[in-house]
Amino acid sequence: MTTDKGERTHPGSHAAPLTSTAGPSFNSRDLRNALGCFATGVTIITARSRQGQLVGLTANSFTSVSLDPPLVLWSASLYAQSLPAFQEASHFVVNVLAFDQKELSQHFSRQSEDKFAKVAHIIPECGAPVLIGSAAHFECRNEYRHYGGDHIIFIGAVERYAYTEKPTLLFCHGKYMRGIPLAPP
Repeated sequence: MTTDKGERTHPGSHAAPLTSTAGPSFNSRDLRNALGCFATGVTIITARSRQGQLVGLTANSFTSVSLDPPLVLWSASLYAQSLPAFQEASHFVVNVLAFDQKELSQHFSRQSEDKFAKVAHIIPECGAPVLIGSAAHFECRNEYRHYGGDHIIFIGAVERYAYTEKPTLLFCHGKYMRGIPLAPP
């Protein structure tokens, strides 16, 4: 089936053009735009390197894997400056950002010598920083790593966690959004 512009679509599907990832016309930016249709939460993943340096980066690749045993995952780019610290760390913390922490998300998405210098945080038993004001956090033992394309997938065993009822920070269509429940019909 084709649209009036000659683009292919699946029969019975919505009117969006069907794009193949095979061949010379593939555009990774266009794929990124399509993936951006899926709203994600915004997290800051933190750890402590073997040398004791605190590291952190903004990630939206966080998800639950299992409740029994309690496992979560996130992924980091192979090009992330702090990747070696995350690979060597015994633990990491997933800090789920609250709606009012957009600036914190942007702060941890940039390169910086000491990202924690002016950021309120505590160091729990696991050694990785917990950011004050987050909607939730998960203290995880760095359990497994899997390589996939240009990223490493980290799977953590959740040892401790805490959460609030604060609305969360979301990211969709390249924009930050506030996660609040829809009004009942």
